[in-house]
Amino acid sequence: MGRRREETVDEELLAQLEGDSSDKIRVALPNERINEMFAIADQILGGRRVRVVCADGETRLARIPGKMRRRQWVREGDLIVIQPWDFQDAKADVKKRYSKTQSLYLSRKGVLPEIVDVFGTGTETWDDLDDSGIFASSSQNQSAVEEVEDVVEEEEVAEEETVVEESAPAPAAEPEPFDDVSDDDIDSLFGPA
Repeated sequence: MGRRREETVDEELLAQLEGDSSDKIRVALPNERINEMFAIADQILGGRRVRVVCADGETRLARIPGKMRRRQWVREGDLIVIQPWDFQDAKADVKKRYSKTQSLYLSRKGVLPEIVDVFGTGTETWDDLDDSGIFASSSQNQSAVEEVEDVVEEEEVAEEETVVEESAPAPAAEPEPFDDVSDDDIDSLFGPA
């Protein structure tokens, strides 16, 4: 059986969700009145069960219902909505799974509790997330390029200094011919023919 494809963030959908400047959240949230809450799928246990870390700090054993199991796969690290059981608080039912795009959107809006916000904080800007310098200003890009060029030059100089001339390997000694080997010598090693 092949590996499943890794889910990626849909930048167009994320921009569409964030495009509206109002404070309205465009993704369904857990219903607090019926005790639903955010959780992170910590470990897939098999048999339609998953260990989750909930927004209230508890670790629960959650059950994935059959109709959800057939339509949406829950993976480790996914943001989900769970509803703890009334009679056994250490267990819960999975109600909804968010895509990576929806999870990132909720994180940026600051809706997620800190314990389940593994997608980044809602207060970071693109410049904070930009490690490669793509979104930096042109003067910052120029200085970053100069720093990289300086490091590359230093590495090249260090490599040139440490290069040791390799001498050609010595030719292997040729075996001496066996002119003085008799049939009796061979028979003593391998037995009579």
